[in-house]
Amino acid sequence: MKNNNQSEDWDLVIKGQSSLFDVNFRDLWHYRDLLFLFVKRDFVTVYKQTILGPLWFFIQPLLTTITFTIVFGIVAQLNTDGAPKIIFYMAGITLWNYFSTCLTTVAGVFTTNASIFGKVYFPRLIMPLTIVISNLMKFGVQFLLFLGFVIYFALRGQIHPNTYIALTPYIILLMAVISMGIGLILTAMTTKYKDLTQLITFGIQLFMYITPVIYSSTSIPENYRWLVDLNPLVSLFDYMRFAYLGIGKFSLGSLIYPTLFSVVSLTIGILVFNKSQKTFIDTV
Repeated sequence: MKNNNQSEDWDLVIKGQSSLFDVNFRDLWHYRDLLFLFVKRDFVTVYKQTILGPLWFFIQPLLTTITFTIVFGIVAQLNTDGAPKIIFYMAGITLWNYFSTCLTTVAGVFTTNASIFGKVYFPRLIMPLTIVISNLMKFGVQFLLFLGFVIYFALRGQIHPNTYIALTPYIILLMAVISMGIGLILTAMTTKYKDLTQLITFGIQLFMYITPVIYSSTSIPENYRWLVDLNPLVSLFDYMRFAYLGIGKFSLGSLIYPTLFSVVSLTIGILVFNKSQKTFIDTV
């Protein structure tokens, strides 16, 4: 037995958080192997017992793009600013899939992982980070498909990519931070109100229609432009089509609002998450 007067040198000390905004980054780094393990699990197990396996990463966005092209491009004849319809819709779908998947999955992180949280200790923020990173890998696969179409249409002279494509990592970072921040805010609510999960799924579908995923923001009437600009995602989708297709309007100043929104939403999200993780196991 260790003498009480002797100084104790423990490998790991678990203690309550002293403040709502207490994020132990050293603890997160210590558990980085667990983070990588969770990312690998999410990436591998989803399609492990499927016939086509990882090919679904390509098939899903391609089928969605074809559907949107037929419904909104051919039947509804929505304006695509002169760009080929299939690459126009693929640009929006590729970005939207990442945002919507991250947001809805992070919003249910407590209820989905309650069995793990109740048995073993690890930094709870590991799970939202896992979701963002694992979906980033899926986004990367789908982005390669998008780039293939960009190269094809660029060689045909139908689209005109420009040097703004260098900003792509920053745009993806903004998309990840915004989805994670909003998801962390919503996850506290889903632990108390289970039916809110269904409402979030429905709400994200409606939100797509006030985001320029299936239409160009240049087609929005000027009277309603200020209302649409409240959406922090608008400039990100404008960037995607301006940089890779050479259509629409975009300026570096338009990134100020989504940048500030991402910082504020993530800050509030962490505050809410830190508060909820102390008692969520009693309500799940």
